[in-house]
Amino acid sequence: MEELLGLLTLVGVAFFGLFTLVVIGGSFTTIQQGCVGIVTRFGKFGRVLRPGLNLKIPIIETVSQRLSLQNRAVELAFQAITIDQANVHFKQMLLFSVLNHDEDTIMNVAFKFVDERAFMTALVRSVEGSVRSFVATKKQSEILGLRREIIDSVKEQLDHQLSEWGYHLIDLQMNDIAFDEEILRSMAKVVASSNLRAAAENEGQALLITRTKQAEAEGNAIRIAAEAEKVAAQLRGQGIALFRHEVARGMTEAAAEMQKANLDVSFILFSMWTESLKHFAEEGKGNIIFLDGSPDKMQDTMQRLVALQAPKAPAAR
Repeated sequence: MEELLGLLTLVGVAFFGLFTLVVIGGSFTTIQQGCVGIVTRFGKFGRVLRPGLNLKIPIIETVSQRLSLQNRAVELAFQAITIDQANVHFKQMLLFSVLNHDEDTIMNVAFKFVDERAFMTALVRSVEGSVRSFVATKKQSEILGLRREIIDSVKEQLDHQLSEWGYHLIDLQMNDIAFDEEILRSMAKVVASSNLRAAAENEGQALLITRTKQAEAEGNAIRIAAEAEKVAAQLRGQGIALFRHEVARGMTEAAAEMQKANLDVSFILFSMWTESLKHFAEEGKGNIIFLDGSPDKMQDTMQRLVALQAPKAPAAR
């Protein structure tokens, strides 16, 4: 009997010790940095455990979830259809996190969806729906130029939706926008034709500018040449006038000297005649000039020259 009592005592001590270890062990839990623990009491939300070592009531309190508060990234790939029935393939990167560390927000994140898979499905479908609703109102030729508008539209709708789920949209990037092969070929043809048209227009403009500049240059050259010819003609006229003036003055002085010496003025004309013949011979450059050198002809020429020097009678009125 004593042995049985001793055995029962030993079993009781062992059970109590085991129970004590379970209670002590179940009273502590560790939460990793960047996470929080969701404590439930008999299946109902109780409180939030912060990172580090935490105490809880064994058996009554249970850590049902550990939620990450760190930034999370999701890469999405889907397609949308434009208003002119063109398929557009998108690749996006979505960066989001828990809205804040408040208990109400964490409880919303923990219990809004059945599980993580349901949340990701709702998130992906929300992004795809926002992009598709925007693209459905645009033409395929506009999509590539509306990358920023697409992102802004999706952000505006998605940020509001995520805030209701307890999350915050940090960034949304449009990594790639692609079209079907046939559409790409047609777009390439359109771009090529546009480039050819632009090149032709530029070439025409360049040719027009070149010809305009050439015409302006030719006009300027003609004007400059005319101005130069005008100045040259004026200078030649002034030179001829000066030459004639000097010749007249020289002849007047020579005639006056010969009259003082009682010589015939016709000698001056004879000297001019012989000087002219000399000039013809020196400057002729091979040209043939026929002159009558007979005495009669020379006398006739002298008479004509004298007649030119004789004063003219005043005209009758």
